[in-house]
Amino acid sequence: QEAHCYLGRFPDARRTERPSRRPLPMPALSSAPSSAALRRGGSTSSVAGTRLCAAPRTVVGRHRKLGRVVVAPRAIVSERHQVPFEKDSEHLETWSPDSWRNFEALQQPEYPDEGEVKAVFNEIARKPPLVFAGEARELQDSLGRASRGEAFVVFGGDCAESFKDFNTDGVRDTYRVLLQMSAVLMYGTQTPVVKIGRLAGQFAKPRSADFEQIGDVELPSYRGDIINDMAFTPEARVPDPWRLVQAYNQSSATLNLLRAFSQGGYASLERVTEWNLGFMESAEQGTRFQEVAEAVTKAVGFMKACGMMDSLAMKTTSFFTAHECLLLEYEEALTRLDSTTGLWYDCSAHLLWCGERTRQLDKAHVEFLRGIGNPIGVKVSDKMDPQQLVELIEKLNPKNEPGRLTIISRMSADKLRESLPTLIRAVRQAGQVVTWVCDPMHGNTIKAPDGTKTRMFDAIWAELEAFFDVHEQEGSTAGGMHLEMTGADVTECVGGGSNVQFENLSDRYHTHCDPRLNAAQALELSFKVATRLEAQRLRSQSQA
Repeated sequence: QEAHCYLGRFPDARRTERPSRRPLPMPALSSAPSSAALRRGGSTSSVAGTRLCAAPRTVVGRHRKLGRVVVAPRAIVSERHQVPFEKDSEHLETWSPDSWRNFEALQQPEYPDEGEVKAVFNEIARKPPLVFAGEARELQDSLGRASRGEAFVVFGGDCAESFKDFNTDGVRDTYRVLLQMSAVLMYGTQTPVVKIGRLAGQFAKPRSADFEQIGDVELPSYRGDIINDMAFTPEARVPDPWRLVQAYNQSSATLNLLRAFSQGGYASLERVTEWNLGFMESAEQGTRFQEVAEAVTKAVGFMKACGMMDSLAMKTTSFFTAHECLLLEYEEALTRLDSTTGLWYDCSAHLLWCGERTRQLDKAHVEFLRGIGNPIGVKVSDKMDPQQLVELIEKLNPKNEPGRLTIISRMSADKLRESLPTLIRAVRQAGQVVTWVCDPMHGNTIKAPDGTKTRMFDAIWAELEAFFDVHEQEGSTAGGMHLEMTGADVTECVGGGSNVQFENLSDRYHTHCDPRLNAAQALELSFKVATRLEAQRLRSQSQA
């Protein structure tokens, strides 16, 4: 199957800069060329489980409707994945990558110089995509399986990525914990795990107030490193559009690492015993993981003896990225046309989600998201009206395609038990297909006695347990969990086997925004989820 994966979308006619027709370079991806590719004169790259072959020539085209120039390397894609809708879908007649500009856009920074914003937009629009459309379609397929209970989704990563703390070890450690969590869940439930990192783009944060006050001084709120600086000074809090370019560059470097880890052998099941972090080796959760790892290693040894270890699935893994769709200038600049399908994809991440503060039906974020081909998510709290949710799903997933839309509940345990059943019933009655995921973090933020923002491990687990209970009672599918976590040994959430107490919070409290689970707490949660899902599976089998 031949495809064109677009690497560039240049500014349209209303932008001042004239587009260049020079082909844009592909991002660095480590893989040796296949013999077939060499015969064609191209090279191959393995990206998120999909083989791409870049031919030596490029195709230059112009989108008929928008007049935007695009440059594309030709590619060979190994398998066909589901699309959320067709390019001639009726709902796209009034949509374009910039149609959101006709709507009110909430949570956007007020930049002092509009000319600088346009220059930054043009700069990012010329850059290569961070992800590819084919990868996003692969993720949609995987999320569709999760909606049927054939897979389980694990979102994990920073509350907000930072520029100052970015380093290879930090990316590797978070990735490694996600691998550990996935191994525990797969081993315990015998179910595939869809791994999605809150990485390579999760910089911006919506705020409940435009200003914050310390003492008698009031300044604009810190909105993430992609917008302004955390330092509490007037100069640091001025939004700087060139931070968008720095965020793009850091995201590109992060994705290069993630691709290398996923496809270069680090994620091979033969190395499962090497995934334990040093500080966890003697901890309870580290010991429990080693027991799982040794059992997996024995199984792998058996498969090798049977000649079954030649499969790429045993030596590589698919890993996807996601972030909140918040800064629409940045998202539009990275939205590219995919000539395989004729659809526009936001190539800043595989999945974009709409937050609780920006999911209004008549506002700019929903307008932008309804037209892109990526899988998308929506965060919902107990404030969500069931009929409004049905209308939102209809707008964002008009063809009712599995895997297109993930509903991420964030409520707290008690509110979830009260509100989620009503939402599930409304969606079922409307005949809509979604993937249900639980975010047990945002509904459980409290203040410690000294005023430090924190979360209780027991409250986080209680919400997850309530999520599984409700879906089991309603006969629907609990599709996954969405965690703010890190691979570092931080002390930001209280409780769990790591025994962090209120008085320990100041020891290693490093978050730029909300408190995160540390590696041991995240892994402990995975063991609990695996035990719960396995018990549920056995109950279902006994009742069948």
